[in-house]
Amino acid sequence: MQLIQGVSLAVFFSSALAVPATLTPRAAALSDLNGKFVAKGKKFWGSCADSNTLGISQNVAILQSDFGQVTPENSMKWDATEPSQNSFSYTGSDALVNWATTNNKLIRGHTLVWHSQLPSWVSSIGDAASLTSVIQNHISNLAGRYAGKLYAWDVCNEIFNEDGSLRSSVFSNVLGENFVTIAFTAARAADSTAKLYINDYNLDSANAKVQGMVSLVQRVNGGGTTLIDGIGTQMHLSAGGAGGAQAALTALAASGVSEVAITELDIAGGAASDYTAVVDACLAVSQCVAITSWGVSDANSWRASTTPLLFDNNYQPKAAYDTVIAALS
Repeated sequence: MQLIQGVSLAVFFSSALAVPATLTPRAAALSDLNGKFVAKGKKFWGSCADSNTLGISQNVAILQSDFGQVTPENSMKWDATEPSQNSFSYTGSDALVNWATTNNKLIRGHTLVWHSQLPSWVSSIGDAASLTSVIQNHISNLAGRYAGKLYAWDVCNEIFNEDGSLRSSVFSNVLGENFVTIAFTAARAADSTAKLYINDYNLDSANAKVQGMVSLVQRVNGGGTTLIDGIGTQMHLSAGGAGGAQAALTALAASGVSEVAITELDIAGGAASDYTAVVDACLAVSQCVAITSWGVSDANSWRASTTPLLFDNNYQPKAAYDTVIAALS
């Protein structure tokens, strides 16, 4: 696989690719979480990453041993890639893509259209034609740069209210629901091979938000052209909150998409029973193709105080890791 041209990564790789010799015996004896999940017929178990965590040797060693895919945590978002109009910056995203290709990891692009981490020059647009052109240009450049290199893109992210209606954003306020079709059409044109996903949080039970998602996907795909290939449920769960996962995945799959995936998994408390409930839910739904954890270690989690991941602050596997491995074995 080709590295992105024109990027100096010598300093980055000198630290990020160094596999530490100081891992404890317990951490060195990990059990290939991704391989065991793939052996059950799934595509991958991945993690988010970016240059900050790719510079931590313990983190990199676990990514290499136990995860089959990476999602950029922040480096592909609009504020990072097009901070001013038609002025693109790919330093962080190129570093992530180059690390992944060098290490034979799949990549989920994240994210093309999102109301958050959005530059003010975009959020202040009030004209439909201008906003349409801006969306198309952003996606053409960003998705086009990595065409053929990514497994999937989160094209639209977090566009729903909890009742299943469209969230108020510059995109919905100016273009209505049509911004979804505009974005997915542009993404398909920019990268014909990537799976195109719509992604959201609180799609964790058969609730109103799930139903709103299903209805929109069916409308967008109902015109004779399948634009949306997959639905991602983030699954940032509270402790004990995994009980509705299988019902949610089943309902999302009933939209007719070819894939559903758990895209940003973390669970407050990190209980083994909660993690195995999520794994069992994905295994039970044939269209559930993958799980991505939202980080490796609690040390780098956006929810660090809730200790939600499979590895603790010292990069040691927690009871949930061992239980998941046993369930997959």
